Amino acid sequence: MTSSPAPADRAAELRRRIEDANRRYHELDAPDITDAQYDALVRELEALEREHPELAAEDSPTRRVGATPSGRFAAVTHAVPMLSLGNAFTDEEVADFVRRIRQRLEREDGDLAFSAEPKLDGLAISLRYEDGVFVQGATRGDGATGEDVTANLRTIGDIPHQLAGKGWPRVLEVRGEVYMGRADFERWNEHARLHGGKVLANPRNGAAGSLRQQDPKITAQRPLSFFAYGVGLVEGGELPPSHSATLRQLRDWGFPVSDLVQVVRGLDGLLGYYRHIGEARDGLPFDIDGVVYKLDDQEGQREMGFVSRAPRWAIAHKFPAQEQTTVVESVEVSVGRTGAVTPWALMQPVLVGGVTVTRATLHNADHVARLDVRNGDTVIVRRAGDVIPEVVQVVIDQRPPDARPWSMPATCPACGSEVVREEGAAVWRCSGELSCPAQLVQSVFHFASRRAMDIDGLGERYIESLAEFGYLRDVSDLYRLTLDDLLEMKRRADEREGTTPVAPAKSGVKSGKVATRWADNLLAAIDTSRNTTLARFLYALGIQHVGESTAKALAQWLGDLELIRHLPWPLFRRLPDIGGEVARALGHFFDQPGNQAVIDRLLERGVRIGDSHAPDPRLGATLDLASLLADLEIPKITPVRAAQLASAFDAQALVDAPLHNLVTAGLPPETASALVAWLEAPGNAELLLRSAQAQARVRALLPAADAVASGPLEGMTVVLTGTLSSMSRDEAKEKLEALGAKAAGSVSKKTSFVVAGEAAGSKLAKAGELGIEVWDEARLLAFLEQHA
Repeated sequence: MTSSPAPADRAAELRRRIEDANRRYHELDAPDITDAQYDALVRELEALEREHPELAAEDSPTRRVGATPSGRFAAVTHAVPMLSLGNAFTDEEVADFVRRIRQRLEREDGDLAFSAEPKLDGLAISLRYEDGVFVQGATRGDGATGEDVTANLRTIGDIPHQLAGKGWPRVLEVRGEVYMGRADFERWNEHARLHGGKVLANPRNGAAGSLRQQDPKITAQRPLSFFAYGVGLVEGGELPPSHSATLRQLRDWGFPVSDLVQVVRGLDGLLGYYRHIGEARDGLPFDIDGVVYKLDDQEGQREMGFVSRAPRWAIAHKFPAQEQTTVVESVEVSVGRTGAVTPWALMQPVLVGGVTVTRATLHNADHVARLDVRNGDTVIVRRAGDVIPEVVQVVIDQRPPDARPWSMPATCPACGSEVVREEGAAVWRCSGELSCPAQLVQSVFHFASRRAMDIDGLGERYIESLAEFGYLRDVSDLYRLTLDDLLEMKRRADEREGTTPVAPAKSGVKSGKVATRWADNLLAAIDTSRNTTLARFLYALGIQHVGESTAKALAQWLGDLELIRHLPWPLFRRLPDIGGEVARALGHFFDQPGNQAVIDRLLERGVRIGDSHAPDPRLGATLDLASLLADLEIPKITPVRAAQLASAFDAQALVDAPLHNLVTAGLPPETASALVAWLEAPGNAELLLRSAQAQARVRALLPAADAVASGPLEGMTVVLTGTLSSMSRDEAKEKLEALGAKAAGSVSKKTSFVVAGEAAGSKLAKAGELGIEVWDEARLLAFLEQHA
C-alpha cells in the first residue's frame, strides 16, 4: 500500500504545479491543464495551509495573483492592485459569503444589495485615462505589476481613445476584460484551418495571445472585444456611491458594459441570478465561466476590506467546467452527406459543462496533424454552449511511449471507395459519390433536381424516408419503386411522426381509402426521367466540380457515356475549360467500382440517353503524346520538354527508357531524373500507358472533319436576360447551345449578342454600354425557327 506524501512535500508539489500552470496560462497563453484542474490544485493547497499554518509561506501562490510579467513588454506598476477573486463552487459557499458580509456589516439578508455580473473568460486589463484621453493600458500580471500593451489595446474598437460626455475625473483607471466572441473565434479558426494559419485553442487563449503580440498589426487583425467591469485609481473627481451606478457612469463615458449586469438582493437573489445566467449561457455570444457577485455599496466594500489577494466583498460563483481532460481511445472518421471525411476522437467518458462527452470533433486532417493527436493521448476537451465538443490540446507529458501518429484512411469506411484530397484543400472526400451510403440522400436529391433528371415531386423528406426504410440504396433504386413501396413509405413516415394522413374533401377519395395521386404522379415523373440527354445525366451523377457547363462540354466533345466513363483522367484535360482539378475529380469518380456499378444499374433499369454521338473531330489535333505528357503534370516536364520526348519515344519506349537514353534525347540530367522518379512511383507508368491507349481509342472514333456540320452559332457567346413569354430562359439556353453557342452568365467584350426579354435589367444596360448586339424575343424565335 502506497503511503500519502507528507504535508510539506505535498504542499511543495502543489506550489510547483500551480506556479507552472500560472506561467503557462499568463505568460505563454498555452495552458496544459484545465481551469477545473487548476482550481482543484489551489483549493487543495489552501486546505493544506489552513490545516498546517506553518506551511503558509508569504510567496505561496494562494496569496498572489496571476504570474510575474514575462519581460517582453515594459512593466507597469498598478497604482491600485488588480486583485483576483475568491471562488465559490456550491450554493453553500455562496451562502457562507453572504453570511460573512451580513455579520460584518450587521445587516439583514434582504438589506444586502449586490451587483451580479457575468464572469467573462478573457484577459483582465487596466486602462488609464488622463483628462479623458487614453494614455496607457496594462495587463493584470501578478496583480502589482503588469505589462504595457497600450499600442495593442488601441487597435480594439470597443476601447474609447477619448471619453464621451463630461464630468470624468482628471485621472481614471478603468478595469475590464478583453475577450473574443464565440462567432468571431469560430470564424477565425475556420479561416485558419482553410489557409493553414494558427488555430486558437479557445476564445480565452485567443484573446490573451492576440493582446500580447509584439506587433500591434497582428493584434489589429484579431477580432477582440472589451467589457468594463470596475475602476482602479481615481484622482481629481468622484464616482457614484454604488458599484452599479459607477458602471452606468462608465457606459455614459463610452465604455461597453454588459447588459447582463443586474442588482439583486440577498442570497436568493444571487442564486436566482446564477441559475438564470446558467440557463442563458449556451446562447450568449461570448464565453463565461461563472458569475461575479459584488457588494453594491461602496462604503460597505471599504468596511469589508481585503484578504491577501482578493476582496472580501466579492466572489466568483463558477459554472461546471467547459474544459476537462480525458484519454483518446481512438481517432475515427465519419462521412458527411456531401462526402466530406471528418476525423473525430472516441474518448473515455468525461463530464464537460454538465454533459457527459465521449466524442469530440477534430475538424480535419490538418488539425489532427497540428495537434498531433494519437490513440492513447491525454487531451483537453472543450465544450462551449451548443458547439460540438472539440479536442483543443494534447498533454504531451502524458503521452504513452507506443503512441503513433494518425493518418487519414485510404478508403471510405462507409463504402470502401478511395478517399481523396485536392491540392491545397483542407477537406478529404469520399470519391464514391453514387455508391456511398453516407451520401445517399444528397446524391438522390441532386440526381432528381430540376437541372439534372428533373423528377418533379421527389423532395428531400421523401428521399430521407425512402432511404431510412430501405427502399433506396442508391439512385438506381428510384427506377424500381412501385406504388406499394411509396404508399408503405408514407404510412411508416406518418407513423414515425405521429400523424395520420387525411384525404382532402375535394380529392374524390372515398372514406377509408388512401390518397394515391401524389404517388402516381411521382412514379410518372420517375418514368419520364428515363429519357434524358448525356449532359443532364452526367450532371445528375453529382461528380465533384462537374456543374452544368462542364457536363455540357463533356457531352459536346466526347458524345458517348461509354467512352467518357472509361477514360483516364489526363484525357479530360484536352477539353476546353477543364483543368487538372476537374479532370482528376472525373478520374477519381469513374475509377470507383461502386460508381460504375450504379451507372450499370441505371442503364439496366431503363435510363436512356438520346443524344449520343461521335467525339468532336477537333479533338484529333490534340490527341498526341506531347499533349499527354504535359497534361500528366510530371515534375520539370514543360510543354517544350514534352514535345522533345514525344519526338524521340512512343509511350512504351518512354516507360522502358533508362536514364541515359533520356539524357541522350536532350533532357537535362535533373529533368531526366525527375521523369524517372515519376515513372517509378506506384501507378504512374500504368497511367501513362492507359492514357496513350485511350488516345488511340478516341482517335479511332473520330469522324472526318468535314462529316460534322458546325452549328450556325459555333464560337459565339450569348447572354440571356429578362423574361421570355414563349419559353423559359433554360429552354432558350438549351436551344442556342444546340446550335453551337456558349451561354454565359454575364456580359463582357467577348459576348456576341444578348437576348433580352421583358424586364431586362443591368445586363441589357451593360450591352448598351459595350455596343453589343441585342435580340428581342421575336428575333430569337425567328432565328430558332429558321434553324429548326
